[in-house]
Amino acid sequence: MPVPEEFTDAQLIQRFAEGDQQAFQELVSRYKNSLYAFLKRFLNRMDLVEDVFQETFLQVYTSRESFDLSRPFRPWLFTIAANKAKDSLRKQQRNAAVPIGTMASEEESSFSDVLNSLTGDETKPYENIEKGEQAQMVREVVGNMPEQGREILILAYFNKFSYKQMADILSIPIGTVKSRLHTAVARFAKDYKTAIGSSKE
Repeated sequence: MPVPEEFTDAQLIQRFAEGDQQAFQELVSRYKNSLYAFLKRFLNRMDLVEDVFQETFLQVYTSRESFDLSRPFRPWLFTIAANKAKDSLRKQQRNAAVPIGTMASEEESSFSDVLNSLTGDETKPYENIEKGEQAQMVREVVGNMPEQGREILILAYFNKFSYKQMADILSIPIGTVKSRLHTAVARFAKDYKTAIGSSKE
């Protein structure tokens, strides 16, 4: 018997801990798309994405009784995914600056506009760039950033986590989150403008 869609995540976890398999299926259904997109952007290797995706939900399944019902489920899920993604990258001994080809689709190209507003760039020299070209540059610039910067941008702008949630996911103080994000935004804005300049030469 399917569980009602209006159940909260905490209610679903509670029911799942009590043995309700349908509650687990509902949690997977709710978060599979956003989690898959997160892993695809971060890892950029479909063989790794599939494995980490499965491992993440497997850990949720086996750790259901230890979940703190007073805390939101989504950050906990992404904490597991981020840790497993990092472990997978370490195992593959990948360079942190490997380009991420699937970092952003054309529909996500507003990311650069968000950074425009954050960096106070009044001239917006690249707002007229065609959408497809803009998205490609976003992919290349973010893909060439160090892992820490890439990670914080993905969490902040593509997954909309709060400072507190990012601090929990990354196991770092909120002050460090703000510092990393500030550095990453400045790096992205600088590198993006350089990329735009190079494309016009």
